Amino acid sequence: MKPISPAESIRTYYQTLYATWGRQHWWPARTRFEVIVGAYLTQNTSWSNVEIAIRRLRQGRLLSLAALRNVPLAELEHRIRSSGYFRQKAARLKTFVAFVDEHYGGSLRRMFEQPTDKLRQELLALKGIGPETADSILLYAGQHPVFVVDAYTRRVLDRHAILPANAPYDEVLQLFARSLGGQIPVAHRSPSDTHGLRTDFSHRPSPMSRAPRSRTAQVYNDMHGLLVNVGKRYCLKSEPRCEQCPLRPFLP
Repeated sequence: MKPISPAESIRTYYQTLYATWGRQHWWPARTRFEVIVGAYLTQNTSWSNVEIAIRRLRQGRLLSLAALRNVPLAELEHRIRSSGYFRQKAARLKTFVAFVDEHYGGSLRRMFEQPTDKLRQELLALKGIGPETADSILLYAGQHPVFVVDAYTRRVLDRHAILPANAPYDEVLQLFARSLGGQIPVAHRSPSDTHGLRTDFSHRPSPMSRAPRSRTAQVYNDMHGLLVNVGKRYCLKSEPRCEQCPLRPFLP
């Protein structure tokens, strides 16, 4: 039997997971700017802590470029304290606002109209933005077709002997571009194929999760969310639950 290539494996995983859980409705946010703020705040903390900070920013009407431009740094720090490293994150959010003001006249629309590679390099040059944060901003706020590589993705690939967990970020990125960046068959949710698995792992639909995007961007969007669910529910760091995981048939 001919060995299955890594790209074929990724496509199979996407089809299997989508049939099990369906669309993931990432990112749970009302606006592009809220996505960007969340991408900063979620670094080195849990999403539940980010939700508290986002709620406090919303209460203070601070989820806009103009509001963050004018809010005193001390107040911003206080509002996002739950996210951890709040002084560092507050300063970096201010840096981002200054970047948009300087390069794009304070317009997120103009920023996201830039070619993907150009904007990605500009974001990576900002203090506090690494590849995962940059790609989250591009995919979830800007609807650019860029896959987001995180620890869950690396863990699944490593345990399925596709790529080692310490593979360079760009190597993982290129694998997903080869696997899912073309015209792959449309995946359909098939409740009869769930085998008793829970199917309520996706976020509630939000204005940003329903935003118009290309077919490729939507596949990347869902695949990232699907792999996060695998990592959180089954492919646990210390005690994996392989028996219940929908990807169990593909383990080496």
